[in-house]
Amino acid sequence: MSAPAGLDRATERSRDLRLLLAVLLTLLGVALTLVYLIALNAGAAPRLADLAYERLPSTGVQNPVTAVLLNYRAYDTLMELAVLLAALLGIWALGPAPPGFQRSGAVLAAMVSWVVPLLIVTGGYMLWVGGYAPGGAFQAGALLGAAGVIVRLAGDPRAGLPGEAAQRWLLVAGVLVFTLVGLGLMAFGAGFLTYPPTLAKWLILLIEAAATVAIGAALAAAYVGGRPPGPDARPTAEDEDALTPAQTPANPPAPPLDPRP
Repeated sequence: MSAPAGLDRATERSRDLRLLLAVLLTLLGVALTLVYLIALNAGAAPRLADLAYERLPSTGVQNPVTAVLLNYRAYDTLMELAVLLAALLGIWALGPAPPGFQRSGAVLAAMVSWVVPLLIVTGGYMLWVGGYAPGGAFQAGALLGAAGVIVRLAGDPRAGLPGEAAQRWLLVAGVLVFTLVGLGLMAFGAGFLTYPPTLAKWLILLIEAAATVAIGAALAAAYVGGRPPGPDARPTAEDEDALTPAQTPANPPAPPLDPRP
């Protein structure tokens, strides 16, 4: 008994598609091989790294990575901060944050009391050292964000951040200062984010400081997972410790006696 004509046509179409795909992949492989061989046989061309190192003294910093991020292509870094801000606004648009974790025990609370200050101090060091060694705003901001995550895990529903109104200012600080510096340079006759060599170091440090605060706040707020908790959020460990014995009656009143015999 012969197969239906429709089934034969479907089989032939599938075979043709597989053959076409095999031919295309073969041609792609040949093209990539030719490009690779041409690149191997090509002579040495001028490298952007050489130009970057040549102009490094005029950037205001000694670390080439910082020079690239905040001088040569400062526009890209500004857009990266804007993308991070937009991502957090998207998280806030999802609704209120979920409830915080339960209050930490004695061991975790003791760890938080010394790990969080250490992270903050290390973040400040990474911010300062980024001008002449590996470091910078993104590394410092990541450490501040990690401190916020630890505080959140320890029971603080806001991850150590202030209220929503103050958080908004912290989150826009990076983009705002970045933009204001660029506009200020334009007002004095320079290009947007074209730093004068005599002021480049301090302008970059100002931008990095604002970016560090914004990145740290954004990462911590993103871990919270929603709009900041309001005043009716579950009390933090500090709030619970602040309760005095007078607020909690030691001997609750006895229920009234039944007058009936």
